[in-house]
Formats: sequence, C-alpha cells, structure tokens
Amino acid sequence: MKVLKFGGTSVANAKNISQVKNIVASNGDTKIVVVVSALGGITDLLLTTANLASDQNKEYRTYLKEIEERHMQTIKELIPVQSQSKVLSKVKSELNILETLLEGAFLIGEITPKLSDKIVSFGELLSSYIISEYFASEKLDVGYQDSRELIKTNDNHGKAAVNFEMTNANCLAYFKDTPHTITVCAGFIASSVNGNSTTLGRGGSDFTAAIMAGALNAEVLEIWTDVSGMYTANPKIVKQAMAIPHISYEEAMELSHFGAKVLYPPTIQPVLSKGISIVIKNTFEPEAAGTLITKNQNEKGKTVRGISHVESIALLSLEGPGMVGIPGISKRFFEVLSNAGISVVLITQASSEHSICVGIASSDAKKAVAIVNEAFEYEISLGKIKPVILEEDLAIIALVGDNMKSHQGLSGKMFSTLGKNNVNIRVIAQGASERNISAVISKGDVKKALNALHEEFFEENIKQLNLFVMGVGNVGAKFLNQIQQQKKYLKEYLKLNIRVIGISNSRTMAFDENGISLKNWESVLAEGEKADSNKFFETINSLNYRNSIFVDNTASPAVSDSYTTYLRNSISVVTCNKIACSSDYNKYLELKQMARKYNSPFLFETNVGAGLPIIDTLKNLIASGDKVKKIQAVLSGSLNFVFNNFNDQTTFHDVVLQAQKEGYTEPDPKIDLSGIDVMRKILILARESGYQLDIEDIENQSFLPEESLATTNNDDFFASLVKHEASFQKIFKEASKKDCKLKYVAQFENGKASVGLQHIPKGHDFYNLEGSDNIVLFFTERYPNQPMIIKGAGAGAEVTASGIFADIIRIGNF
Repeated sequence: MKVLKFGGTSVANAKNISQVKNIVASNGDTKIVVVVSALGGITDLLLTTANLASDQNKEYRTYLKEIEERHMQTIKELIPVQSQSKVLSKVKSELNILETLLEGAFLIGEITPKLSDKIVSFGELLSSYIISEYFASEKLDVGYQDSRELIKTNDNHGKAAVNFEMTNANCLAYFKDTPHTITVCAGFIASSVNGNSTTLGRGGSDFTAAIMAGALNAEVLEIWTDVSGMYTANPKIVKQAMAIPHISYEEAMELSHFGAKVLYPPTIQPVLSKGISIVIKNTFEPEAAGTLITKNQNEKGKTVRGISHVESIALLSLEGPGMVGIPGISKRFFEVLSNAGISVVLITQASSEHSICVGIASSDAKKAVAIVNEAFEYEISLGKIKPVILEEDLAIIALVGDNMKSHQGLSGKMFSTLGKNNVNIRVIAQGASERNISAVISKGDVKKALNALHEEFFEENIKQLNLFVMGVGNVGAKFLNQIQQQKKYLKEYLKLNIRVIGISNSRTMAFDENGISLKNWESVLAEGEKADSNKFFETINSLNYRNSIFVDNTASPAVSDSYTTYLRNSISVVTCNKIACSSDYNKYLELKQMARKYNSPFLFETNVGAGLPIIDTLKNLIASGDKVKKIQAVLSGSLNFVFNNFNDQTTFHDVVLQAQKEGYTEPDPKIDLSGIDVMRKILILARESGYQLDIEDIENQSFLPEESLATTNNDDFFASLVKHEASFQKIFKEASKKDCKLKYVAQFENGKASVGLQHIPKGHDFYNLEGSDNIVLFFTERYPNQPMIIKGAGAGAEVTASGIFADIIRIGNF
C-alpha cells in the first residue's frame, strides 16, 4: 500500500485537481490512500472569517460567500452536470452548518479553540469529499473516509496529540475491509475520544498522511507539493538552489524544523521507526525525481546537505551576576516560557552561567518579556538579574548534514563566509550531534547570507559578483561589452559569475534583480527611470546582495563623495575616477580604513596608467617590505600623445583637438593640459608608497599660458591655444635644438613631488615612448640603480575598461 498526500497548491483549483487525478490513476491496481489538504488558501480564509465573526464584524459574510463560491465553482468545473446535484447538495448542507457556527461566534463575540477547530476543519472536509466524487465520476475505484473516524487525539484544540494506539487500530481495521483501490481522506483533521473535531496544527495534512502510512506499514509515503523535492536552500531566495536527490530522516527533520516548508516536521516521526521511505514530488512536474528520504545512506564526501532559515525570530537574554552558581535559574526560565505555551527555537548559554539566550517566534516576544520579568521580579529588584533584553527583526540560518561532524572546519568556513559579506552573527548554536550549525542574524541579511553560503558549499566554488555601474559612456560601454564577451570564460576558468544588476548614466538608471542582459543594455537603460544617485545607492543597499560592487566610470566629484557611504555598507568600490584618491589626505585615509573595517575592497588601478598594473605592482612591493625611494613617470597618455604628434608642421590646437576626438583626453582637455591630472596621479602613487602628501604640496611647472588656464569652457580654451601658438612653437624649437623630445614628467623623491614639461635626451627611458603610452620607473631599496619599469598604453577607453575589469577580477579572487 502507498499513501499519497496532496497539498493546498496541488488542489487549489479544478485544473490542478485534474492533474492530481492523473497522478493517482497512474498507480494502476496498487492500493493507495490519498490524503488531501483544503483548496489552496481556504484555511486562511476560514481563519479570517472566524476572527471577523468573533469581532462582530459583518464583513465575515463576504468571506463566507467567497468560500462558498470557490467550492461551488470547483464542483461545476470538475463534476459532470448529470452528477452535480448530489455533490452540490452535500456541500451546500455543510456550508450551512459552517454559517451557523460563524453566526454563533458573531452573536457571542468570541471564538473558543474548540469552535475554531470545528470551523477550520471544513476546508479539508469539503475538498476531500469533492475530490472523491470527482474521482468516482472519472470511473476510478474510489471510496471516501472521514479522517475523524480514524485518527483519535486528546482535546488540545489547535494542535492535538495523537492517540496512536487507538488510531493505528482504527486504520488497520478500516483498510483491511475496504473494497476500494483508492481511498480519499481529509488531512489536518481528527477527533478526540469524546467525538469533538480537532486539528493537528498547520501543516497537519503531512502528519495525517504519515500517521496512516505508519499505521498501515505502507510501502512509501509520497508528499506531492509545488516544488520538485527538498532543496539545498529556498529556491525563491537562492536561484541556484537545487533539489536534493536523497536525504536522511534526521537531515529532513532538521531542514523542515528550520524553515523548509515542503515538509511539516512531525511528519517524519510515525514513519521513521518503521523505515518507511518518504518521497517529495512535484504535482506539476510529476516526471521530476524529487527527494527520497530514508535512513542515512549519505555517500562519502557529502557534508552540508542543505541550508535553511527561519524568519521572524526574537532573542531573549536573561543575564546578571546573581545567576552565577545558583541552581534552578535555567529551570525557572524555561518553565515560565513552557507554561505560557512559548516554544524555544534555539538556546545558548555562557559557560560562566552569567547569561542565557533563547530564540523564540517574534509573535511571542512581548508576552515572553512580560512573563519572564514578572517571574524574576524579586531578583531584578535586587539588581542580581537584569530585566530581559529583547532583540527583534532577526532570523536563524542553519547548515544541515549528517556527515558534518566528521569534517573539520565547517563552522569556520560558515562564519568566515558570513563575515566576508559583513553579515553580523548575534548568536551561534551547535548540537552535540553536529548535524546542525545555527546562527542568528539580522532578518535583512537573510538573502545575502543564504546566497553566500550556498555559493560556498554547493556551487563548485563559483563566486557571484553583483555589479552596479554608474557611467556607461565611452569607458563604461567598453567595460560592459568586455564583461559580455568574457562571461563564459570567467565562469569556466576563473569560477566567477559576473552579473550587472544596475546601470546608470546622467539621465536614466535601470535595475534587474536577475541581471541586466548585456546584449541590449542600451535599450534597457533608455527605458529606465530618472537617474538619481541617492536612489541608486538606496536600491543597491536594499537589495543587499553579497559581493556587491559599485563601479564608478564618471569623473564626477559628487559621485566620488559617495564612496564612504558605499564602503560603510560593505559595498566594494571600483573606480577610474581620480578625485577621491587625490582629495584631502584624511579623506583618502578614511576610504582606505573603511575598506578594511567593512571588508569592502576599494580599488582604483585605472587612476594611474589606465589598464597598466602600476598601483597593484606598487602595493605588492610595499606589502613585501620594499620601500620606494624615487618615482619618475610619464603618466598622461593624452599629453604624451600631444607632444609625440606636435611639431613645426602642425599646430598645438589641432593636435589637442585630435587627442580629444580620439578619446585620449578628458571631456575638458584643460584638466590634462593644465597638469592637474598628472598631479593627481603622482599624488596617488606617493600616497600608495606610504607618504602623506596633499595636492597643494606638488609643484606644477605649467607650460600653458595664464590666459588658457583662466578659461571656463572648451571654446574659449581652444581659442586661447590658437592665440598662443607662437609660444608652443617656441617650446618645441628649444627641445629640438638640444635633440631632445618633450615629455610631461611627474617625479617624487625625498617626500617632494613635481610635474612639468622636460627635455628628454636620447638614451633616456622616456625618449622612445610612443603614442599615448605611459611609463613608470620605481626606484626602491631593492631596485636602487636599475628601476622597476612598467610601460604600455596609458590612455583610451578600451584599456581603461580593461583596468576596471582587472580590479573586478581582483575582488573576485579575494
């Protein structure tokens, strides 16, 4: 014999019930018991209706009418017209009884647990009767049996305790004599030995099926629901979650206790001792394998089998010096909670006995605080124990697996993963069996925590990076295209899955929680909402993804001012914007300190040399104990381009204009030609070398006329270049006479920095620097005479984008 249970979603409407019939019919001549829940949503409607009635709110009649219409419509869609009369009459009769009960609650203005059980039982009573009649109309060999005649309980209404001796005897007697292949029974409901309707608690339909399976020594218990088994994590929160093919009873109980809602925790108890297998199947994908639950047959190497969570948790802490060494404090504490019917989900106690901390449902929090404070009123008045400390808006996350105890370091791996993602752990609990490691965290961090842990334990070490890109112009567009091009390579060879969740330009911004398609990001952005930098941050923060990275491709001072906000919220920052790192030294220092404090990398490789690994190389030198003595560099690709192309056959104006058109300069070319850009770069290198320096400390030997420096727009600036062409030609001729080339050089030595145009003779490392290339010479204690040289393309959207990309990969490898 087999027992099949179908949940509320499986019997939510006529279409779904028809699918249930196909599954039942596929069992052929095998004797089966079909246990069904109420039509999807009906139990909640019944509870709402009952509460409204007890509040003497006439609106309950509206809900009652909706309940009636749902059942009548289901009958009309399922049962042939010629067979409907009997079914409609029976259901209408039951609904009249329900209406009478609700009228009684309305008149007296209250509802007792006993009456509540009677009212909510109608959901399963009606659905099971309708489904059995539908099966009969489809020519199945079916009988209907009221579960209240089989399952006997005490009178603890709301969550009655089963009398297994009587129940097992009833089930064996009934099913021994039933002539039908299929028997349909209502889940959730039972009756006391006095004949009163009782219920087995929410999720009790699973329990009903398990009770019957245990009583009948069934071959298998099948739980049919709307997902294809128990998952490694909640698939609604963790998109990469996968069904677990095979799991032990104990693992299933732990996962269900900690929020895996496909299985009601008590379900396993009646079948565990008899070794009856449980299969979790999907009504809407019956061909899917689902999850098989049996005795532990976990293959070697499988440690963590699932990650689960319970939301809406509150922590109660009782502490004080008067608890130390005093017997009975814990007993009194838990006894008070037990007597009030408050269930404790998690317990931890300091070895000093100075404090006890328990996790309970948030709905019980205020009640628990009041009764515990009352119970320890005397000790509190003497100052021996503090009033109860309450913390709310929390959740429990748990790693579950039978074989976890035989693998070292799992706790460390769990807590390290959470720490890297700035998920603060309030309480930790681990049982002696080591089958479960639990941690209490903020409710707002659940999504991030579950995804981070799932990535760590189940996804073959593929790390997901979630990018939020501000600035999608020349550099930003190239960057997005590079991600699109390399996405497959990164996942296959570097184990990195990069998703762009948000993008913004100065006009619009767009977000997609599942990742923006980089094939058509332009059209997505065009249809986005109005750009708002504050809202951009708020969206990132509210999404609270692990490994979130803010990418700044702008040159905006306002955007650079926001870095502290991002870093403080554990959002990494990657930027080609030089303003932040070249601003006030204390601001620069604050950003570096915040990155360390909140474990949020702050990378800006492209601030110097575009895609060249200049800053990264410098960091490695310093980290290895080397010390920088001197830096000489050509750091402006735009200025190098200009002076490589300027001669007595050209005009300075035309060469600068060409550099701007080809993307080598900033939109405002004066930033490059004034030397301020190079000043920022040498300042950053000096700071990264460990020196305290500000922009005002750098000597700028500008070659631009004062009139050019004083301009406020590009038109006036270019006009001034034409006006002063003679002075630019003079600069060129002076260098030519010495057989030298003009290079704009940055230098740092003995704590002092300068930038300016220099005559570079033949044989110098800078002399043959072509196009827009950059070059940096690091003279250090290890490289005192022959410097370490880094040379290559130092400007252009493509190489700058690749530098940003490299920083993203660095974060992925952290």
